[in-house]
Amino acid sequence: MDAPTTLAAPQPAAESRKRAGRASRAAERAAPRTDLGCAYIVRGIPTYDVMGEENLIKIETAIDRLLAETGIEFRDDAETLALFRKAGAEIMGERVRFPPGMLREILKTAPAEFTQHARNPANNVRIGGKNIVFAPSYGSPFVMDLDRGRRFGTLEDFENFIKLAQSSPWFHHSGGTICEPTDVAVNKRHMDMVYAHLRYSDRAFLGSVTAPERVEDSIEMSRLVFGADFVAQNCVIMGNFNVNSPLVWDGAVTRGMRAYARAGQGCVLVPFILGGAMGPVTSAGAIAQAVAETMAGCALTQLERPGAPVVFGNFLSSMNLRSGSPTFGTPEPAVGSLVIGQLARRLNLPLRCSGNFTTSKLPDAQAMTEGVMSMLAAVQCGANFVLHSAGFLDGLLSMSYEKFMMDADLCGALHSYLKGVQVDDDQLALPAFAEVGPGGHFFGCAHTLAHYEGAFWESDLADNEPFEKWQSEGSTDAATRANRLWKKRLAEYQAPPLDAGIDAALRDFIARRKGGMPDMWY
Repeated sequence: MDAPTTLAAPQPAAESRKRAGRASRAAERAAPRTDLGCAYIVRGIPTYDVMGEENLIKIETAIDRLLAETGIEFRDDAETLALFRKAGAEIMGERVRFPPGMLREILKTAPAEFTQHARNPANNVRIGGKNIVFAPSYGSPFVMDLDRGRRFGTLEDFENFIKLAQSSPWFHHSGGTICEPTDVAVNKRHMDMVYAHLRYSDRAFLGSVTAPERVEDSIEMSRLVFGADFVAQNCVIMGNFNVNSPLVWDGAVTRGMRAYARAGQGCVLVPFILGGAMGPVTSAGAIAQAVAETMAGCALTQLERPGAPVVFGNFLSSMNLRSGSPTFGTPEPAVGSLVIGQLARRLNLPLRCSGNFTTSKLPDAQAMTEGVMSMLAAVQCGANFVLHSAGFLDGLLSMSYEKFMMDADLCGALHSYLKGVQVDDDQLALPAFAEVGPGGHFFGCAHTLAHYEGAFWESDLADNEPFEKWQSEGSTDAATRANRLWKKRLAEYQAPPLDAGIDAALRDFIARRKGGMPDMWY
């Protein structure tokens, strides 16, 4: 197992709860992995660098000018302004301007690579370097399936998607707000979501980001599971935060970011730029804006706690300039992601970039065409953490059960794609040529028999049978097969073990916190 990231910072407050269950936690962390996947992908192919040095320097120069001349607003957070003032930024009201090179210097303390620990240590993920982590989509208020159509998400849906992700070997991370559980009060649902990740998955996960106190609840629940001492020295939870593009960081967001960083936990910081709305229509301008916004946010985490893990995020997209509707999975943002990857590597920061984006309203050909476009951009740009790997539909407004299964299949294919081509004596197969000879076939030769079980990736959904057999079995399409598969997976799902004492402590914490506040529904 990789050595945990140790942060040079004060310890959090002493653990306030009994240490019951510590031995069971240690035993659980030592448990063997039982699925057929891998904890995360180690890239076997190079990144695709599309832009030359001269143009990269032009973009970086534009970023420095944007930061120094226009600046970025940090609203409703006096402590953030004080941190930037002390670091040497120019502050005028809530507008912060940064001298050229200032943010790059601050970012030198951020780790280029770090481990996020999972409840099952066999599922720890290494974020940064050549490593790639797939996580489900995030943030949809609606869910949909072929049986019931589109509807508001519930806590049951939220739990179902965690179970489906846990059941697939092609994901490495449980994700965060997979869908909004709208049947739970806004100010309380974050605890149910964190509990669901901890109860129904043993992979790493994302906590709440919607208010600083909800961040603190998420961290405290992690301490109940991992132990306060372990959390003080290791990253066990991250938060995914968005910029209010263009050029605004909101105080509720920055206070939440600083809470995670202060506790030594991770932040994934992401602008959301629709070209023509929250950013320029030109790719170079949108890239410059995205990098400037993200650099400022990442730097704030380092001012709060040098060495805190942070992921440099990016979400470029386009829009229909005739109607004003957002578009996803289009080619310009995909190419832009490749350039973002180059710029992030020059900052030596882990990258979250792109995902399985689509504007389609159904799990259809449009959905998969757009999704593959953006997922290939993610893996080729060098993204280390790929949020929105599965389920994204309807411009992120809907989480689809069928699309989730189809995207999981694509993630499986990408595991093989990212391995690249291995070259050694066995792979070159010269004895097989000698055995088969000219005009023969390889189907039954010794080399094929030695490799046939794992030679090629096998889809869970694709139909590769002859036409007549496909027809006799109902002529089903991929979405129909996906519908059957998610139901089968939920029926067969078994929760990973969780110590009863820890489970009781989590439930008690949630009950006490919920009991002390009235319900808020907006």
